[in-house]
Order: sequence, then structure tokens, then C-alpha cells
Amino acid sequence: MTAGARLRAAVEAERPLQIVGAVNAYAAMLARRAGFRALYLSGAGVANHSLGLPDLGMTNLGDVMVDAARITRAVDLPLLVDIDTGWGHAFTIDRAVRELESVGVAGVQIEDQAGAKRCGHRPNKAVVEMSEMVERVRAATAGRKDDSFVVVARTDARAVEGLDQAVARAVAYADAGADVIFAEAPGNAEELRAFTSALDVPVLANITEFGVTPLLSLEELRDAGVAIALYPLSAARAAARAADTVYSAIRTDGTQSGVVDGMQTRDELYEVLDYLRFERALDAVREEDV
Repeated sequence: MTAGARLRAAVEAERPLQIVGAVNAYAAMLARRAGFRALYLSGAGVANHSLGLPDLGMTNLGDVMVDAARITRAVDLPLLVDIDTGWGHAFTIDRAVRELESVGVAGVQIEDQAGAKRCGHRPNKAVVEMSEMVERVRAATAGRKDDSFVVVARTDARAVEGLDQAVARAVAYADAGADVIFAEAPGNAEELRAFTSALDVPVLANITEFGVTPLLSLEELRDAGVAIALYPLSAARAAARAADTVYSAIRTDGTQSGVVDGMQTRDELYEVLDYLRFERALDAVREEDV
């Protein structure tokens, strides 16, 4: 079964399907260990955590490819990848889809923001004309080799043009071939229901912290008809806070002894990585050489 087919199967098996963000291969392994069925590589995650940049459209396909390939090599969970606005036009979108599909990605998410995009929960966003985004969606679906590869169309129009126009855009994107609609930054569950009521394709809700959308529970999302619940950077935010705390303690106290209880142990790390299996194989080779 292809990666795209596995993502589609997960959406059917678990409603709403919880998809968590992983900013690197080890985070992906931890998510798999926790029992999640699918993963997400956030554009903000690549920009912030791999490049130390703000999420303002400053990454490129090569940056995303590196992180995506590392994750798909490390785990067999289907990976959905954020490609922002597609880095240009139909040809660049087509290439992004082909390249990411070639490294085992299950699907891509493309949005209708203008070129210098912003975080979806920041003010003063701008969106392209509906017709331009329709062409983005068509380019993404045309670029895939596997028909089960998933194309997610995100609309940021709620904050720019209002709810009714955002829903109209979502319908147009679905009609253009989008497999899933990502309704960005609705203000409540009722606004999400407006999308799910108007669409025949699955709707994704971005349950990100410190944003416009409340942290709705799975039951609330289910009642609103949402098919996918996305948590794009929850673990990354927690890891960054933990790292900040540890660095501050070492610098201030001259020792890490006060924060060791909050760390993953060496044995826990080895268990996640199956380290001892590698070590036993190395020892066996050395014994043969003797």
C-alpha cells in the first residue's frame, strides 16, 4: 500500500484522525511510539527549527525535502507535508509534488495566501484570487503519479474575506480536485461546521496553540463533522521550552542536576532507537573478526 493510500485509510479508520507534527526523524519516532497513525511536517517547523527563520515564506523545496526524506526513512507512518504556496507557479508546484512523492511522502498541503505568506493565525494576511488557487490545486493533483497521493487545499480567507467567501473558496478547491480542505483559523466549532456542511470531502481543523481557533476536543470536532485534527507544533513548542529551561539552568546554576528529572534517560533513548540491536550486531562482527 502506498503512503497516500495509508493516509486515506487512516482518515477512514479514525474520525477525527489525529495528525501530529514532527520537526525531525526522532520526533517522528516518538509520535509513532505514542500510537499516532499519521504525521505532519509543518512549513513553520522547517523554518523555525531547521533554519532558525520566521514562518514568512523564506524556505524552499530543498529545505523541506531534507526534513521530509529523513522522516519517511525513519518511520513508516504516512507523512503530510506543508508546501506553503507552492514556491511560485504551476511548474514549481508540479515539481514539489513529484519530488516529495519520490521520497515517500503521503500528501501535500498547499494554501491560498499570497507569496510572502504569514502564519495562518497572524493578522494582515493576503490571499490570491480564487482562480489562482484553483490552478495551484490543479497543478498539485496533476503532478502526482499515484492517484492516492493526498492533496490538501488550505484557505486562509476566513480572516480576509469572511466566513461565507472562505466556504465558497473551499467548495471551489474541492471541485478542482482537492482531496481534503484545510479550513484555517476559524473562530469556533460552528464555523468549522459551516465548512463540513458545504463539502463532500474531509475537512481538516488546525488545533494549534496560541492561535485564533480554540483548543477544541476530539468530541467537539467530531460533532462539527471534522475528519482530521491537526496539532502541527505542539511537541516542538514543548521541546523548545524544555531546552530553554535546561540551557538557563546550566548557565545560571553551573550544573544540570536540578533539571535531570525532566530529561529523557539514556535507556529511554536507546529503547526508542533500538540501539542495543545495533550494538549487538557490531559486537557480533567484532567477534567474527577475532
